[in-house]
Amino acid sequence: MRYLFAGVLFLVANFTFAQSGYFEDALRFSQNFPAGSARVMALGGTQWSLGGDVSNIAGNPAGLGFFRKSEASISLGYSDWGVQTRFLGQSANYNTSNFSVPNLSVVFASPKGIMERGAFKGGSWGISIQRIANFNTEFGYFSDLIGETSILDFYIQDSFGVPESRIESFGITGLAYQTYLINPIAFDENGNPIPNPDTYDSFILGFPFQDENVIQEGSSNQITFSYGANFYHKIFVGGSLGIRSLSYFSQKVYNEEFIDEPLFTSSLRESLFINGTGLNLNIGLIYKPIDYVNIGFNFQSPTWHSLSEEYESSIRAEYNNYYYEPEDVTLGSEQAFSDLFVNNFSLNTPLKLGAGGTVFLGKNGFISADVDWVDYSAARINSGTFNEGPDNQAIQSLYTSTINYRFGAEGRINNFYVRGGYAYFGDPFSDTSFDRSTSQISGGLGVRVKNFNIDFALVNQKYNSLYRSYQVLDQIDNNIGPITEIENSIISGVLTLGLSF
Repeated sequence: MRYLFAGVLFLVANFTFAQSGYFEDALRFSQNFPAGSARVMALGGTQWSLGGDVSNIAGNPAGLGFFRKSEASISLGYSDWGVQTRFLGQSANYNTSNFSVPNLSVVFASPKGIMERGAFKGGSWGISIQRIANFNTEFGYFSDLIGETSILDFYIQDSFGVPESRIESFGITGLAYQTYLINPIAFDENGNPIPNPDTYDSFILGFPFQDENVIQEGSSNQITFSYGANFYHKIFVGGSLGIRSLSYFSQKVYNEEFIDEPLFTSSLRESLFINGTGLNLNIGLIYKPIDYVNIGFNFQSPTWHSLSEEYESSIRAEYNNYYYEPEDVTLGSEQAFSDLFVNNFSLNTPLKLGAGGTVFLGKNGFISADVDWVDYSAARINSGTFNEGPDNQAIQSLYTSTINYRFGAEGRINNFYVRGGYAYFGDPFSDTSFDRSTSQISGGLGVRVKNFNIDFALVNQKYNSLYRSYQVLDQIDNNIGPITEIENSIISGVLTLGLSF
């Protein structure tokens, strides 16, 4: 069992969890926001019907058919991920900064001459290395108010029905047993000993102060090989192959502090590392019914990932020299460590369908819009080393399809460009009682002089989420574990330098 809830995933709808199952990975690695050059980022990520930008390599490859010159570009990025959490009415703030090279691209154009006949007017090859997702963030909470539950409640519920002969190998609940946080009920109500008992309780009463810290690191990047062709200067078609790499690390430390109890503090630490590769295909079309209008369509296949993970956990409990009579032992500092668990699994993220339109205002600029559809409930996990059924059930029940849309505009004054955009990404959760949609506002400037261009974009992305540190079910199976509300605000700056040749 990797995380706390591996056996009860179908019960945990409506929340993102602290110690969760693979269903959370399915969403995390499926959500990709438009990326590319600073020009496209300033336009809100709008790109399905735009051509002639290096972002077409991993976006809509049909746009490569617009290139009349070869081009190389590099983008430099900086992001500040701000998080505000609220737990029991108390707020905490976190900031994580990150430098990156979000895009490195080259396009080799081979246009036909103006006087050459035939439908085919040339095309372009493109290669790019692009950051698809950024996982670098930190969040948590610290409370000076007594909590309403304890993780001991989870350990007791999770251990129900597990014989004492097997409890030590039962995930982090087994670690709680080894550190005396839970103990077997060894005698029945008549005082008779129970052989190999399978129910547990704790000599620790009351509720604790609680705090937690979560650190996440890593990114998903893609090398893309694309080709786009031009027919009659009216129809542009393209395709691409993406080779994706993924690296994700998470460390979670959850603490409880008790007053006037045999236990001073307990601490649960979990570390998870996931890495692997994936493949995807991309097919695009852009049609120009008249000179000043582009209509674009895009199909992005699922990304077929092959992933491996390493997971380990530990619990440390500090007692007040408590004498535990059933085992004739005085408890002080008690520790237990899990083995290093290694698993291999595959993840198929959902496909994406997109369409867009652009209207050009002569040589003065343009207005562009995109819409796309993604069904996050279509993600699937497969493994030969664990039972993926509960996670796939959770994916189908927790997640839903979304409609995402983006708007962008560019104005031109001689060699200078001014851009702005807005994007909205729908809530991927099927429950609508809490809004987890994402909004994005962007803007930027650019200048082009002969064969050189420089562009800058500033992007502000915001979304909210919920987080539970552990699960405790009441008598009607409602999860009453602690809830943390999270507000995310990511400010990113991207600078792109381009050279035509």
